[in-house]
Amino acid sequence: MTIRLPGADGALRTYEPRTEPLAVTPGTPFTSRTVFSAAHVVADPFADVSPDSPAAVDWDATLAFRRHLWSHGLGVAEAMDTAQRGMGLDWAGAAELIRRSAAEAKAVGGRIACGVGTDQIAAGSLAEVRAAYEEQLALVEESGAQAILMASRALAAAASGPEDYLEVYGHLLRQAAEPVVLHWLGPMFDPALEGYWGSADLDAATDTFLDVIAAHPDKVDGIKVSLLDARREIDIRRRLPKGVRCYTGDDFNYPELIAGDEQGFSHALLGIFDPLGPLAAQAVRVLDTGDVRGFRELLDPTVGLSRHLFQTPTRFYKTGVVFLAWLAGHQSHFTMVGGLQSARSLPHFATAYELADGLGLFPDPKLAEERMKTLLSLYGVNQ
Repeated sequence: MTIRLPGADGALRTYEPRTEPLAVTPGTPFTSRTVFSAAHVVADPFADVSPDSPAAVDWDATLAFRRHLWSHGLGVAEAMDTAQRGMGLDWAGAAELIRRSAAEAKAVGGRIACGVGTDQIAAGSLAEVRAAYEEQLALVEESGAQAILMASRALAAAASGPEDYLEVYGHLLRQAAEPVVLHWLGPMFDPALEGYWGSADLDAATDTFLDVIAAHPDKVDGIKVSLLDARREIDIRRRLPKGVRCYTGDDFNYPELIAGDEQGFSHALLGIFDPLGPLAAQAVRVLDTGDVRGFRELLDPTVGLSRHLFQTPTRFYKTGVVFLAWLAGHQSHFTMVGGLQSARSLPHFATAYELADGLGLFPDPKLAEERMKTLLSLYGVNQ
């Protein structure tokens, strides 16, 4: 078994795939960390739609992937950035996704938290932003899922300073029925979120973020920090009120942040745990025994793949996530809502395949090889 893969220089190299996957099996629930995987959606490849049409979702395949994550003990973070919120999946599609996934979670006993945003409006006044948040918060709470208050493009555009963030988030937290997760998504994931929390100065923005939490600690289960800055996350983590968790969203530095230090650790809510699900679950179970070294030995080798998928422009990491789901057999095709399968290059896919195969992520390496060869042939690479 060999396959010719293109490099960034356009030259072909010969790669010999693994013949056996990494041996992982579902196990007991985690005891030391709370871990969510932000999950992707599976497009309906037979829908007659264009990239700017409302998303056509294959609901059976989408829910099957969530059952796969739950079977390994992972929670599902639903209707988040990984599910292409604002990049192919509109609010109507996200609302349906939340309803269906929450019902499925209840049926199988899986943990679920769902994104609450303002993407039913493109822009608006602060009052309109609050109303949009309220509409989505009500739907998530009615579904029985935990709410994740996501960063809002409309709020970033409407806010004139930190006081507007304090007012809007304070209003939402006061009315939330249960403690929520606050999500700070950096501009590398969404350029429209530049200057969130009222300042482009990250130190000032961090202070405002922490002020929101300090004013309502009983309504904040935790925070998710997606800034790809390990030192800043650790600093924020150490400044949180007692009982408020930090869920790392750092897809570059997650092993060290989850392992923690003498002053604490991060839980996890990560897009990279979509393709890494079974391996990540196994690593956390090792950590549950107190074996930090064993945890790092399992998870550290995955960072190269994650950094590759999340390379600039970071927001297109979803393409690599869905590509690996196709190779792994979790879906029958490589198409995405919004036509986002075109957002990465063939050399990028080739490297992603090689790195994922080297980690043993494909349950059927032969199937992954055949599908990779199919993609290569579409680009004119003959084996």
